[in-house]
Amino acid sequence: MPDAIPAPSTPLAARESLIGLSCAFGVTLVWAGFLLASRLSTQQPFTPWDVAALRYSGAFLVGLVLVARFGWPRLPFRRSLALLAGAAFGFPFASYIGFGFAPTSHGAVLMTGLLPFVTTGLATLFMGERWDARKLLSLSVVGLGIGLLATDTFGAHPGAWRGDLIFLIGCFSWASFTLLIRYWRVPAMTATLVLALYPAPLYLPVWWLFLPSRMAEAPLGVLSFQLVYHGLMAVVVAGFLFSRAVNLLGPARTTTITALAPALAALLAWPLLGEPLGMAGLAGVALVSAGMVLGVARR
Repeated sequence: MPDAIPAPSTPLAARESLIGLSCAFGVTLVWAGFLLASRLSTQQPFTPWDVAALRYSGAFLVGLVLVARFGWPRLPFRRSLALLAGAAFGFPFASYIGFGFAPTSHGAVLMTGLLPFVTTGLATLFMGERWDARKLLSLSVVGLGIGLLATDTFGAHPGAWRGDLIFLIGCFSWASFTLLIRYWRVPAMTATLVLALYPAPLYLPVWWLFLPSRMAEAPLGVLSFQLVYHGLMAVVVAGFLFSRAVNLLGPARTTTITALAPALAALLAWPLLGEPLGMAGLAGVALVSAGMVLGVARR
């Protein structure tokens, strides 16, 4: 199955390519905020299980509104479970738990920075995707930039390896979701509704009965921010934009664009969370940006 879309030769193809690029860049912005909000939650009176509960509660409420407009998602039960395992549970839990051990830059590099490599590798292994020279050059530049980001920040946090291993699980989880969306051609709204509606009934009773919580200690403003960002932005908005981008651009091109998320998150974590970058980290941000441009630009 080819990943890249041919160069636009008709107004419709050009329009679809532009829509796909817009969606991919939109996801990049939301993901950068997601990384920061997840790291911030570890400095607030929440357990990782609380943040997940806020995510699923907010997404469920928005999902009910969308169902009234678009109807219930029509996707076989097994396919729905597969999408949930990767995007609804694997990726967010890796984020919420991992940030308890490691800083923003680690999660940014290992979950979103490595995503184009893991996605492309899995696509090659299971779907027979082929690497062309431009894709190889683009990923090489992105990889060098991610390496510089890692070099700049990974040595300053002893014990962060535990979070790093968890972040890798999150990366593979989202890569699997990406390929399944493409392979099954799941419409963006269908994928969004699945991710918004199904996790809450599965998770919230378990959280309420068995998991530790500190949510009662959190101020209303903090609760509202995490509920809205994780429930609306990270699930509904990002889920729709990402699914749309993958269907229009393909997995490799989409995840090459979203490789900008760690660069943005690392830059913003400096003033917002007090996690500075050195010269190697800034150079890494520049290289990731350049690699993204190479991967997106047409001949």
